[in-house]
Amino acid sequence: MAARIQLRRLAHARSGDKGDTANVGVIAYSRAAYDFLVRELTAERVAAHFAGTIEGPVERFELDNLDALNFLLHGALGGGGTVSLMTDAQGKVYSTALLRVELDVPEDVLASLPERAGPPEGT
Repeated sequence: MAARIQLRRLAHARSGDKGDTANVGVIAYSRAAYDFLVRELTAERVAAHFAGTIEGPVERFELDNLDALNFLLHGALGGGGTVSLMTDAQGKVYSTALLRVELDVPEDVLASLPERAGPPEGT
């Protein structure tokens, strides 16, 4: 059995920029959550989540030693921080936006999370 929850319950994230590419690091709260995210949070899924927001492809890199995934969102920043007229030309909100993706998470993965993982319910 699985529960449909937002990524923010499984991991935290940080984002930034390099030119016209946004970088989003997703760090799992447990090894089981990381293993689940390796299977489910693909570059294709992230690209679909940001469809209409980014113009280029999404690349994913696995950082097994950190239980983390790193995504590069190409064509996400309207040319980059120094030339873009976008409100968030440095890509700081991409991490928050990605944490809202919903996943069907098995109960054993949820049980692996630290008791206080993620933000309080209702936020």
